[in-house]
Amino acid sequence: MSESSDTATEATATPPAAGAPVGDASWTPPGPDAGPAAVVADRPEIAVGAAFAGGLVLALILKRLAR
Repeated sequence: MSESSDTATEATATPPAAGAPVGDASWTPPGPDAGPAAVVADRPEIAVGAAFAGGLVLALILKRLAR
């Protein structure tokens, strides 16, 4: 009876997230002492978002100075 419960568990298991590393047991999240450079190196989308936000803030400042 344990074989049927094992297959049922495998069939109902949720798939991994789209960005989750599959089969990469060596990956570990950066520790608290790693700093922002390690986080950005591991997740480049954070750098892209920060660049977009910085450009938006700079545009708002320049718009205000032009008045």
